[in-house]
Amino acid sequence: RMEMFNVDGSESKISGNALVCIGAYLYDHKIAVKDEICIETLSGIKKLKLYVQNDRVNSVCVDMGPARLKPEEIPVRLPGEVIINKPVTIAGRDYRITCVSMGNPHCVLFTEGLENIDLNEIGPAFEYADLFPERVNLEFVTVIDPNTIKMRVWERGNGETLSAGTSACAAVVAAVLNGYCNKNQHIVVKLKGGSLIVKYTEDTVFMTGKPEMVFTGTVGI
Repeated sequence: RMEMFNVDGSESKISGNALVCIGAYLYDHKIAVKDEICIETLSGIKKLKLYVQNDRVNSVCVDMGPARLKPEEIPVRLPGEVIINKPVTIAGRDYRITCVSMGNPHCVLFTEGLENIDLNEIGPAFEYADLFPERVNLEFVTVIDPNTIKMRVWERGNGETLSAGTSACAAVVAAVLNGYCNKNQHIVVKLKGGSLIVKYTEDTVFMTGKPEMVFTGTVGI
């Protein structure tokens, strides 16, 4: 079982990148030497497939579970069966949003010029908007081609982060729903911290990442 806490102290229901790193850690430190591992999260039990080279984990594929699209499951306070390219006004500005739950709520916007977006201003405006009773993770996405997208992420409780697994999954789901990409295809999601590979199928969403050891140390509590 994994537990993860955000910068503001709130507990995260799920983290795709954390699952990848935990899977690699368990194998590389000989805690669970097997290429398939199940990890319990607040959003359910997730299955991991580990790909090993030279007795070290090279990449991990996580079955993130199905994307949930009903507004009450996300949750988002908007009418309709699904929220796809829906016009809304946030902090006096007009946007078109697509909402998805990957075990936590996501709001996806498609745009150009990612580097010019002031996420420090727009991020909190979305996160704490009345539309989202449990706050929301915000993704700005640029479609490069049918199998490649680029993204910046504002995570609830954390602010802008270099990478986010559930956000990458939500972005691919939204790209498929808006006709930019296709189901059952491997989509490369480029983030500031590297790339993830996501495949959205009829039944679930698969996310693959390459964990890297950054540092080791001792924490005193």
